[in-house]
Amino acid sequence: MNLNTKPAWRKDKTSNSLSEVYSSIKIPKNGSFWRKYLAFAGPGLMIAVGYMDPGNWATDIAGGAQFGYTLLSVILISNIFAMVLQHLSVKLGVVTERDLAQACRDHFKPATNFMLWIFCEIAIAACDLAEVIGSAIALNLLFHIPLTWGIVITTADVLFILLLQAKGFRWIESIVGGLILIILACFGYEIIISKPEINALLGGLVPQKEIITNKAMLYIGIGILGATVMPHNLYLHSSIVQTRDYNRDTQGKKEAIKFATLDSTVSLLLAFFINAAILILAAATFHTTGNKHVADINDAYKMLTPILGASMASIAFAIALLASGQNSTLTGTLAGQIVMEGFLNIKLKPWLRRLITRLIAVIPALIVAILYGEEGTTDLLVLSQVILSMQLSFAVVPLVIFTNDKAKMGEFANKTFLKISVWAISLVIIVLNLYLLYQTFFGK
Repeated sequence: MNLNTKPAWRKDKTSNSLSEVYSSIKIPKNGSFWRKYLAFAGPGLMIAVGYMDPGNWATDIAGGAQFGYTLLSVILISNIFAMVLQHLSVKLGVVTERDLAQACRDHFKPATNFMLWIFCEIAIAACDLAEVIGSAIALNLLFHIPLTWGIVITTADVLFILLLQAKGFRWIESIVGGLILIILACFGYEIIISKPEINALLGGLVPQKEIITNKAMLYIGIGILGATVMPHNLYLHSSIVQTRDYNRDTQGKKEAIKFATLDSTVSLLLAFFINAAILILAAATFHTTGNKHVADINDAYKMLTPILGASMASIAFAIALLASGQNSTLTGTLAGQIVMEGFLNIKLKPWLRRLITRLIAVIPALIVAILYGEEGTTDLLVLSQVILSMQLSFAVVPLVIFTNDKAKMGEFANKTFLKISVWAISLVIIVLNLYLLYQTFFGK
């Protein structure tokens, strides 16, 4: 892949990203800080969804059950990485008025773009796979709907998403925010009844040497990091930040970057709480009672109520899982539209684009559920996270190159300290993901 920086963007920039909702949400020109913040708030919540999707749950549960609170520091570091990368995504979208896919099409040769698009579509399909399976497992746990029927039911989400976007982008953001509140409430309840040990919990936020020296702990830690930063989120955020009707001059862009970064940072703090809560719940419930073998969503659901002695414990867990799966569906399918339009400049009708995205995920999930049942879908969930890890560098590296380049970003280009930081973060993510892949396929 040729990553040599061109002098600037090409002249033939095409239509706005997500043109049907571009610049559709008004920003008060002379409003107070809080009025402006609330006007910009929304995209951050949609990004945060990718950091708490069902694909993260298995690694958080396994980490907490096996090693107690120790891996909380890995979740914290992962979230800090995510905050920095999402800030770059915001800058790219606001300054250049291109999403990451459009920026790649402007910069790279057609063959490179086609390859990047294929990789991105695979990543989105893998992410959607995790959401389909997560939602189907939740429906099975709550209503005893067979996994195969649960997977079929999730295809109805396409119509729901289409209806929401037709009503305006704020509707999608509101639904996402509401579902995040449900997840927060469920895990708030779980944390209260599980009564975690506060001193041990706070100690877990400090990185320990044994995370590196203990191979089993290192493997799960890398799994948590690899499953946290989602490649499709970088494409998504650079697009949906442009739904705001801010002034497209230098001052307006500075203000937009400030408020959009604040929005994403606050939202990712919520994602940190939810991911940490899953691990804390597993540590307080399973690790302390000697049930260190619990490693997946089904085991966790079945054992929460007997161990905690609260009949609502398992139900709240499953409701949170269902809300997580539905939320991730909304953002994943939207990302699919953005990358297809951005890389290929092909516009399909929204219902057709989302139906294609959903079927790519539903068909393999359905086949595996029919042939192998619950165990097969759990293995497929793990595989989806490995696929996501493989695609991450193909989104992170172009984003870092573009935002570091003064010819492309002007005065908004990353300053020296940020340049060094983002390359260091990129290197850590790439090396750890390569290690995770090696261990998955060749490790014992």
